[in-house]
Amino acid sequence: MEEMKAREEINSLREDLNKYNHEYYVLDQPSVSDAIYDQKLHQLKELETAFPHLITADSPTQRVGGEPLDSFNKVQHQVPMLSLSNAFNENDLRDFDRRVKDGLGVEEVTYVCELKIDGLAVSLRYENGVFTQGATRGDGTTGEDITSNLRTIKSIPLRINETETIEVRGEAFMPQRSFLALNEAKEENGEEPFANPRNAAAGSLRQLDPKIAAKRNLDIFLYAVGQWESGALTAHSERLEHLSNLGFKTNPEWEKCATIDDVIAYVNGWVTKRSDLSYEIDGIVIKVDQLVYQEQLGATAKSPRWAIAYKFPAEEAITKLYDIELSVGRTGVVTPTAVLEPVKVAGTTVQRASLHNEDLIREKDIRINDTVVIKKAGDIIPEVVRVVTEEREGTEQPYHMPSQCPACDSELVRLDEEVALRCINPNCPAQLKEGLIHFVSRNAMNIDGLGEKVIEQLFEANLVKSIADIYQLKREQLLPLERMGEKSVDNLLQAIDVSKSNSLEKLLFGLGIRYVGSKAAKTLAMHFETMNNLKAATYEDLIAVNEIGDKMADSIVQYFSEEEVQQLVDQLKDLELNMSYLGQKPKVEEIADSPFYDKTIVLTGKMEELTRPEAKERIESLGGKVTGSVSKKTSLVIAGEEAGSKLDKANELGITVWDEQQLIDALNEMEK
Repeated sequence: MEEMKAREEINSLREDLNKYNHEYYVLDQPSVSDAIYDQKLHQLKELETAFPHLITADSPTQRVGGEPLDSFNKVQHQVPMLSLSNAFNENDLRDFDRRVKDGLGVEEVTYVCELKIDGLAVSLRYENGVFTQGATRGDGTTGEDITSNLRTIKSIPLRINETETIEVRGEAFMPQRSFLALNEAKEENGEEPFANPRNAAAGSLRQLDPKIAAKRNLDIFLYAVGQWESGALTAHSERLEHLSNLGFKTNPEWEKCATIDDVIAYVNGWVTKRSDLSYEIDGIVIKVDQLVYQEQLGATAKSPRWAIAYKFPAEEAITKLYDIELSVGRTGVVTPTAVLEPVKVAGTTVQRASLHNEDLIREKDIRINDTVVIKKAGDIIPEVVRVVTEEREGTEQPYHMPSQCPACDSELVRLDEEVALRCINPNCPAQLKEGLIHFVSRNAMNIDGLGEKVIEQLFEANLVKSIADIYQLKREQLLPLERMGEKSVDNLLQAIDVSKSNSLEKLLFGLGIRYVGSKAAKTLAMHFETMNNLKAATYEDLIAVNEIGDKMADSIVQYFSEEEVQQLVDQLKDLELNMSYLGQKPKVEEIADSPFYDKTIVLTGKMEELTRPEAKERIESLGGKVTGSVSKKTSLVIAGEEAGSKLDKANELGITVWDEQQLIDALNEMEK
């Protein structure tokens, strides 16, 4: 096929597929069968394969997810993404109404009420009608570039009929059916299920591999505008309608309210109807409708004065507390948990609730066989609120925490005036198992396929009792185990072998040294460079490191003084685990002379010699700050091949522009 004909056919197929996507995912009114959609998508893929230079970012074929990323770039929000202040009852809403009217000096204000979707706030940027960048809210000023992951959400249009630069905002979320399917799959794989759809959505969009996000079936509702040059619209309600007309998916349940009484009626209606929705909501957002009023009211440093979020009260239920069970964590903390008569709370059946510690049990006078009130804190974690003492019949039994560990029978102690009771036996089986689960977790050694249930299975089979045992597992030991086929065993052993090459900070965090989190582990690894150097470090050496305090320094010295720890480290070294920091280490003595020092730098276009993550890491190691968008604060733009709108904007603002070779020359000069 000639290129001109192919281009025409590709454009026609894209137009049809974008139309079908909008009908199916936004309007919920499909006009063609899945078979017809799949046939046209297949035709488009074949044409783009034959003419790869005709592939564009807004093609429907680009929703499957690209190559995995090494990290997320930072994005500066040109208009801050502020959080909302909260209202918890009718009086709070009436106070908000009074403040709005007093601030404006008027007696009547129209409000728009919208469902508060329980997901992840994101921004979408369109340039000349094409979706060019998507970002998380972050701290409101700086977010993370998650464009590749957002591109996989089929309800997000990749092209709109708008030539102006426009940035819109909304809530990405996971529908309940997707959430249930995801957790079923995770449980089958022996992985920890997500606690709620919000965590699942956030976790999906912060995956470095966009193909994982593509499988999670996320959705989105758009509800606001960040940057928009058009001044034709005068009300928030008009903006919602215009967003819908542009092809964005907006929540259809929004409503204009002429008075605060109407607002309260709307809120009360959804308190009971929320369980009927196919997605989670955690409240109602109330906004002043008139845009001119919004501008007059302005905002505080944290939140706009013209909007408020009504948070639904935590749903409570009454049930019976039959028993109190104890669990031992990896640090030895013994945690009591209430065993309850099953009761439904906030849409799920609850049978267990956290009791936190012995002091809380005493303070609330919780007894075995008590009738108790429970709720879900933040609609997530069940907890006992109070005892219904008037229901007591005299058979209730006060509870006393044991003096011995429930897992190993060692004496429990309180350290450093802590509230928690601890088991300090280093060979406690419960601690060993929890320590192994922590070691293989995503932020530690990240061993794919070795989730909590698999660790428990290996532990019960006496195949792993220490970290070193993981690296001595044999194929013939694993094959007889339940749900361990040949392919899954081979994949698991390969993942274990790959983890040996992790940088030192992953191993340090995985070891579970008290007070050493993932950030401190990287700081230590970067500073000391090798495990041997860190093992030999004194208290004085450690506290001299930025961000390492007294408690952490003491803990590290104590940890490496233990003979068992020294043996473990030697054993892991013999098993060929990497013991060195593999990241880029800043050359502190040269950094102030760097051309990147204290500069804000943007990378754009295709790099030939460097990958973008490599360039970012090397620039930041020399004191530069790499961001995702060009603004007046940008100091330097590095433009590779096919650089687009960012290069144009840099030229408009008179910002210095380098090509890739200039960047490489400067990096090489500084890194000599």
